[in-house]
Amino acid sequence: MDERNKQFFTIMEAPQHIQISDYTYSLPDERIAAFPLPERDASKLLVYREGTITESVYRNIDAFLPGGSLLVFNNTRVINARILFRKSSGGTIEIFCLEPAGTINEYNTVMSQTGQSAWKCMIGGASKWKEGPLTKQLTIQDTAVTLEVQLLEKLADAYKAVFSWQPAHFSFAEIIAAAGDVPLPPYIKRTATGGDTERYQTIYAESEGSVAAPTAGLHFTGAIFEKLALSHISHEFITLHVGAGTFKPVKASTMQGHLMHAEWIDVSAATIRNLVEKLKDGIIAVGTTSLRTLESLYWLGVKAHQQPDAASLQLLQWDVYEAPLSNTTLTAAEALQALLKWMQQRNMVAIFTQTQLLITPGYRFRMVMAIITNFHQPQSTLLLLVAAAVGQNWRSIYDYALNNDFRFLSYGDGSLLYIDL
Repeated sequence: MDERNKQFFTIMEAPQHIQISDYTYSLPDERIAAFPLPERDASKLLVYREGTITESVYRNIDAFLPGGSLLVFNNTRVINARILFRKSSGGTIEIFCLEPAGTINEYNTVMSQTGQSAWKCMIGGASKWKEGPLTKQLTIQDTAVTLEVQLLEKLADAYKAVFSWQPAHFSFAEIIAAAGDVPLPPYIKRTATGGDTERYQTIYAESEGSVAAPTAGLHFTGAIFEKLALSHISHEFITLHVGAGTFKPVKASTMQGHLMHAEWIDVSAATIRNLVEKLKDGIIAVGTTSLRTLESLYWLGVKAHQQPDAASLQLLQWDVYEAPLSNTTLTAAEALQALLKWMQQRNMVAIFTQTQLLITPGYRFRMVMAIITNFHQPQSTLLLLVAAAVGQNWRSIYDYALNNDFRFLSYGDGSLLYIDL
């Protein structure tokens, strides 16, 4: 990976004028997986490398990965973000928690809050919520709990609401687990069931905060991890809390008019040091969220190198396509070392920040050699990311999947895509 990054740098073409209509395909409703398969690792696996497509299943994925490589997983945990409140008149108001409101330093602190917690939310039926709080009765550990939500203000793209509850000693994590439902994506047109509580969650999910699953990881099992270890393929965990914006359609004709959603990443210094060590062996991102986090770390390192006195680091939507970042010649190892130095000077054991990184055709990958990912919606930023990795071959990949009975989207099958240089 370092050798590739030492190649002559050419400025990336700005993606603002990319037309989203060029990245569409016909996806019949019956190809969208409404339920997961009974066995996680029985899902089909499409493997793309250097223009060639082969087919297998996830339980055999180790056979297609280079020995010594590193798989990077997103260990975020999906919260029961969808909460239904019933008005005294009988109508229903749906509160969909997006992310904590205000300044936060880490998600664990927010999820541990007792008595009260403020969140940025989407609200279904907001026009029918005229005034006053809404209440909901819960039972947690055989204790009756009253949950109340108060609308504070309307934001540009959502609402700010504050939850409060009695008894106050329960954490918000306990409250939302009892009060909410699994937030299945909008294209799964059914009510969540008890089975979704387990299956819309990776087996290694740990850090609570996502409102959507990092779905590429849903296929992995303990048996796969054992096979990977036997092949000397190691793994590492990062955290990106997936927001509802991951399903946000691109409605503008060009990317200039699309606002990329921001998401929180949380990566330890120890993990970053391991990434530096494994660059030479090859890093493979499990999911688009892991990939965005890994690539964001590179650019945060570039910022740390260019602005060593910066009080904070974050990535905005167009940063990497514009000077001064676009002029960098830093290798991945050099950028990560710069980021580690910046963190060490501030006694930081982890970096917690937001990224709006938009990866589109024309982007040159710095950190990864391949990505493991599901099949994505037409005209989505996730499909643009795939096209950035494999170029126009994304069409032949998706045509193959459609013509060979692959299941699409969150509960569907997936792919291992080696990035075209």
